[in-house]
Amino acid sequence: MKPLCPYPLICKAFLLLAAFGTLWGCQTNSPDTQPAKDKASTASRVTISDVEGGIRQYVHTKTEADTGYFSIINDSTDLNLRLVRVHTEYLSVLDSNRFFACVDLADVNGDVYDVDFFLAGSPGNMEVTQTTVHKLNGRPYYTWKQNPDKTWKRQPANPDDTKLLGVIEGRDTFDFYYEVNLPQMTADAKLWLPMPQTDSFQTIEVLDIKSPVPYEELTEAEYGNQIFYAALTPEHSGQKITLSYRVLRQEKSAYAAEQPAANSALAPSPLLPTGGRFKNMVNEILKDQQQESDLVKARALYDYVSGNLRYAKQGTYGTGDANYACDSKSGNCTEFHSLFISLARTAGIPARFAIGAAIPSERNEGGVNGYHCWAEFYADGKWWPVDISEANKYTALSTYYFGHHPANRLELSRGRDLKINPGPKAGAVPFMAYPILEVAGQAVAVKTVFSFQRTSAL
Repeated sequence: MKPLCPYPLICKAFLLLAAFGTLWGCQTNSPDTQPAKDKASTASRVTISDVEGGIRQYVHTKTEADTGYFSIINDSTDLNLRLVRVHTEYLSVLDSNRFFACVDLADVNGDVYDVDFFLAGSPGNMEVTQTTVHKLNGRPYYTWKQNPDKTWKRQPANPDDTKLLGVIEGRDTFDFYYEVNLPQMTADAKLWLPMPQTDSFQTIEVLDIKSPVPYEELTEAEYGNQIFYAALTPEHSGQKITLSYRVLRQEKSAYAAEQPAANSALAPSPLLPTGGRFKNMVNEILKDQQQESDLVKARALYDYVSGNLRYAKQGTYGTGDANYACDSKSGNCTEFHSLFISLARTAGIPARFAIGAAIPSERNEGGVNGYHCWAEFYADGKWWPVDISEANKYTALSTYYFGHHPANRLELSRGRDLKINPGPKAGAVPFMAYPILEVAGQAVAVKTVFSFQRTSAL
């Protein structure tokens, strides 16, 4: 667990300053403390764009001087950071030559620090006078409280303010049950369903597989997914297939990897197109950030998707069609991440898709509400996990979900347009979480139930 204040000397200094002056933070609007006449004259000299330019210039200059990283050093912690974004919504002109900026910076492990900066000077010549870390992965070290005289002071964060809703950090262990209820079948049928695999972030132990017929384990060629495959007959109607697993899952953050192959992480597909309308969108979203790193660009795309789509299970949602997401401005997790992947690939940023289940954090057993999906993008030699639909539903966690997936989830398969041999007559599978059942070559819906039993106490 990180300490409440990782920069004790800086935090103490700011608490003293707060008793005498006016301070602003990333969770507040600028207080109305200036006389109207003074504010008008200030606005004519310095704009919010000037403040943004000043903080960007400062971060870039210091990053170049520090051999590629922005360093914050104090008596207990040394951080080497890269710019993620400038919070333009919190930039403030405090008076004629004092300004405030809030910036997200990521360390080499993918943790994102929300850092507050105070600047002084004039347009094109701003110097940072004070720096302190406000949040780590969206968890605040302190909050701001307004005094009766309209000034602001820091105070330690309430423990309730530091909770990450629905998130289990570190690790989680649970048994996961995947139950398939076969429908009435009037002809011979074939069934495919995903089988989770062990990787760097999850360890899978098969506890039991109950099937009324023998089955094969197929390996999908491009992404290496394991797939349960069985041939069925009408006499199997109404029977169940149950797969039981013990899962040890680690919280996922940015992790080092070799540059991915372009054909799997940059290439377009029918539901993940690139170019065209998506090129126009990328040009508009990144119009002021073309010279920034892929990490900064990815955050801008992440914010665009989260801010412009509405989480809604209506219409033809759940197909993972980026064009549908673009047109409807709504959908579930598949639409959110499909649009992000199309935009990222159009911008030249490798991105990929995975799907599984989000395990409830507030209880230790019971049902799991269907599948959940997410994405990763590649920048600075690492894959960065993102979960934009969760960030959209819980905006306080938008920083956490840019670079993290919690421990309480299970990946069932990864990739899009999966080519399976033998495979469904419909061809490549857009993505795979639920079973695919074909009766006499025709797709038929299958009732599927996910449930879990946590094996380690919360």
